[in-house]
Amino acid sequence: MMLMTCHNLDSARTGLDLVACGCSSNASFNRSSVRNYANSCCKSSNRGYGARKLVRRRRSIPRCRVSSTKTSETLFNGTKAWCGFEVVQGPPLGLDLKKESRSSISLTSLFEVVAEDLLTLNQNLQSIVGAENPVLMSAAEQIFGAGGKRMRPALVFLVSRATAELVGLKELTMEHRRLAEIIEMIHTASLIHDDVLDDSDIRRGKETVHQLYGTRVAVLAGDFMFAQSSWYLANLENLEVIKLISQVIKDFASGEIKQASSLFDCDVKLDEYLLKSYYKTASLIAASTKGAAIFSEVNGSISAKMYEYGKNLGLSFQIIDDILDFTQSAEQLGKPAGSDLVKGNLTAPVIFALEKEPKLRDIIESEFSEPGSLNEAIGLVKSCGGIERAQELAEEKADLATQNLKCLPQSTFRLALEDMVRFNLERID
Repeated sequence: MMLMTCHNLDSARTGLDLVACGCSSNASFNRSSVRNYANSCCKSSNRGYGARKLVRRRRSIPRCRVSSTKTSETLFNGTKAWCGFEVVQGPPLGLDLKKESRSSISLTSLFEVVAEDLLTLNQNLQSIVGAENPVLMSAAEQIFGAGGKRMRPALVFLVSRATAELVGLKELTMEHRRLAEIIEMIHTASLIHDDVLDDSDIRRGKETVHQLYGTRVAVLAGDFMFAQSSWYLANLENLEVIKLISQVIKDFASGEIKQASSLFDCDVKLDEYLLKSYYKTASLIAASTKGAAIFSEVNGSISAKMYEYGKNLGLSFQIIDDILDFTQSAEQLGKPAGSDLVKGNLTAPVIFALEKEPKLRDIIESEFSEPGSLNEAIGLVKSCGGIERAQELAEEKADLATQNLKCLPQSTFRLALEDMVRFNLERID
């Protein structure tokens, strides 16, 4: 039952039809040269679609990079960056990635082609959140300025521009932009509430909102942002849109309830884990990508594929995050390592390891009562192949995500969507 639910996660959810939001139009740049680059790059690379092939090819194929010549100031932290990343001049076209530093294979380069869109988003977020309440605004600034990736709105812009080419749409609509803003507000609100529920002190290497301002302000700040996004959603006056985004907010709650009801439960099934991951992570990403396609007014089969792309990318992203909880340090994670496991949240690596190591069950069910038991459990997860099997699962979901991009024309925007899948998998390299 759970597996069926996970594989058919409301694939029939349709359309977003937003009204003009009145935000500023996107700054222009030479898109014709970008598209020419994309066409030549795509023809020369002849990329495959399997996730494992994609990862291996990345190391051997010279690859182009499109770079902005502009540097703009971000809204919240006053530094010359966009969305927490420095805008830099890219390496020469055709640079061998094997000689390129790891830092250059980043979200900065992936999102370069929508950098102007993301700058506009940052500017609009302040007016949407509103400045009438300094405490809530300060709380929002804390998380907006904490190095967030802006991955979800970037995916909205990438899918918007990739699908717009199918119908000859020259520029993004106001609806595309408002969708990206609503999605980022909902995501931010969910992070604030997640930190309260998990009693997390650190988010992206900085103190969380509830740590700085107290639980009461944090809950109100999250509620405020949910309410603001819902108000803008209602003003779209489209029932289909309201149903789609409202379902995402409902999914957040369902995911938290499922997680809370299965803490330290060593009998939790993989299907249940995937469903919870869909509720907490993939649902919003799927709504983001599908909504973007619908605003481009492509046919229903294309928007359905964009939904599947977002869903499977979201699942793969969550699985990789859960692997990193075991393989990275607290400094790299921006939170304590093993934080999910110690709280009893059993993720894919643990579920796989439990199939082979009975002792792991005993340690978890004791809720790590013995000194050193957490480190012992982490060691067992690693030694029993839990990391490797979880990585294979992430690759399977990544492969499904990439296959759903075949319906799009070759462009830098499609390449960036493909690279987003690669980037996620390579986070554990």
